[in-house]
Amino acid sequence: MGLSLGVGRLIGDLFYVAAPSRRRIAEVNIARCFPHLSALEQKRLVRKTMHSTGKSIIESAVALWGPVRQLQRRYSISGLEHIHAAQLRGQGVLLVSCHLTTMDAAGRILAFHVKFDMLYRKDPNPLLAYKLISAREKYLGGTIVRSDTRQLIKNLRNGHVVWYAPDQDYGARHSVFAPFFGVQAASVTGTARITAMSKAVVLTFAHYRDEQNNYHITIGPPVENYPSGDDVADATRINQVIEALILKQPDQYLWVHRRFKTRPEGEPDFYRKSIAE
Repeated sequence: MGLSLGVGRLIGDLFYVAAPSRRRIAEVNIARCFPHLSALEQKRLVRKTMHSTGKSIIESAVALWGPVRQLQRRYSISGLEHIHAAQLRGQGVLLVSCHLTTMDAAGRILAFHVKFDMLYRKDPNPLLAYKLISAREKYLGGTIVRSDTRQLIKNLRNGHVVWYAPDQDYGARHSVFAPFFGVQAASVTGTARITAMSKAVVLTFAHYRDEQNNYHITIGPPVENYPSGDDVADATRINQVIEALILKQPDQYLWVHRRFKTRPEGEPDFYRKSIAE
């Protein structure tokens, strides 16, 4: 596994050079979210982010199609008691996480202990989408298309555990603008509404790799006094939860996503110049 992730690091170096649009998206995001860092520190974080992105390709392949023993001996997990407590109450669990690069490895490891469902967005490549879903369904409780809110709420009401990552920009239609690292970001309102309608408990789900390429997974206690009924306040609260997850290991977040793609009326596109160069 260590050798494989070394290859992943090399893939990250290749991305840094050969995928300038993605690298520059990461540069814009990191500059906006970490303005207190010097230019050199930001550059180092971008480089480490690309390394983590490269490693994630290898990790995902191992998690989805490799022998499980490569993961079984390389992890720690804590906080399972929070899931078990909710299950004893007959309550569904919404595991709120974000797009950390260890997602597939963490999902495979979590499945050693808990049956859970995963939300997904259909990949535009039908063959790739089929391969990914087929591999994940071998160890998941179930998969739910992100747009199928009715099925999501039904599963939660039936006591399921569902992994949910509401940290990406899905446009203005179902979002409000709320601060994300101090920057106004289109933030989905669905998390609060799903929680209210399903009566699920919201737990945080953190997952990271260390320098020895071991994985550390933590399920946090319930997010209290949520939802409040105020869309902006609730979106801000979830963004704060996600920020805390990212800050534990900033280089392992998927900064190559255009998190600030949707802007408030009158604001310029953060990425246009960077991508065009």
